[in-house]
Amino acid sequence: MVGNGFMGAAHSQGWRVAPRFFDLTAEPTMDVLVGRDPGRAAASAEKWGWRESASDWREVVTRDDVDIVDIVTPGDSHAEIAIAALEAGKHVLCEKPLANSSHEAEAMTRAAEAAAARGIRSMVGFTYRRLPATAFARHLIAEGRIGDVRHVRASYLQDWLVDPASPMTWRLQKDRAGSGALGDIGAHAVDMAEYLTGLQVAEVSGLLETFVRQRPIAGSSSGAISGGSSAPATGVGEVTVDDVAFFHGRFASGALGSFEASRMATGRKNALRVEVSGSRGAIAFDLEHLNRIEYYDATAPAAEQGFTSIIVTEPEHPWVSAWWPAGHLLGYEHGFANQARDFVEAIASGSDPSPSFADGLHVQRVLDAVEQSSDSAGAWVGVEQGAGATRASVGVAGGAVD
Repeated sequence: MVGNGFMGAAHSQGWRVAPRFFDLTAEPTMDVLVGRDPGRAAASAEKWGWRESASDWREVVTRDDVDIVDIVTPGDSHAEIAIAALEAGKHVLCEKPLANSSHEAEAMTRAAEAAAARGIRSMVGFTYRRLPATAFARHLIAEGRIGDVRHVRASYLQDWLVDPASPMTWRLQKDRAGSGALGDIGAHAVDMAEYLTGLQVAEVSGLLETFVRQRPIAGSSSGAISGGSSAPATGVGEVTVDDVAFFHGRFASGALGSFEASRMATGRKNALRVEVSGSRGAIAFDLEHLNRIEYYDATAPAAEQGFTSIIVTEPEHPWVSAWWPAGHLLGYEHGFANQARDFVEAIASGSDPSPSFADGLHVQRVLDAVEQSSDSAGAWVGVEQGAGATRASVGVAGGAVD
């Protein structure tokens, strides 16, 4: 695993738990964790259960005893690491968003397709697809239970940047993160809307805003989702990404979507919510209640209509993935274990895992189109047209892996 920040902890938990809960065809071993700071990497490796640590990912991805490379670094290094690992014959799991630009994501996808011809697998980490409730919601929509999808409302709201005294972190630097709330959490909103409906966004009209344009630079920063360390400030840094993203979307089917991503939503900690409205009903999912969906059947008698809460933990739901006995709820961490299980099984069976790098590329093109639209006063931009709105190029990553 390359990277040892917040996502490093989440992915480590997934790798550690998956072979203990599931009967896997092949058992993953947590051999080496790579971090830029040798001391911090060694401490993380010991804490999370990795056998050893290293500070140079270039040496690690060519090792004969490494079969899988898991990338949990800031976005500026995704392309360089993933392409090198794929060319070295390693299976690659990469955190979302896939890259910092469509151009980088395109290069990664080409490398993944070339590697697939040699039996090398790759997957992007849109982990919320692994939740039993979202898988069940997708199944119901695919079965036609809500009829033709007409519109989708997707939002991902957090509040860890509300305080202007919150210190700088790499997530607020465009050259490292690519974008702000748009890519960090908006990518999840886009992917979940498309995953649930089976539809793809074709064009967007968007608006990005940065409310706090300067933040204190702390003496040290973990880069975690909390926004970093509370160490005394040593200066002021420029925030070069968005705090909030609003955009409308039109799916290729003609359905409409509204999307919101904010790290300034006071009182919201990790609120991803998607509601899909169709001609015969509706389905809603809320990450803060991740074991359930809400289902509305518009074909029921008028006196019986209303949203029904369905808890997705029973044996009748194959999407539960055989975790606990019926009625025992799952939490945030379980998605990462399911992700590890699914990736290992795809490698062992020689099948293509999902979501693919191509799926990640499509989401990146949506994000780029939103940025281009915002730069053009909200003009409608086609997703393919937005692919040209690149902000970086492959091979210029600074090598930062925390």
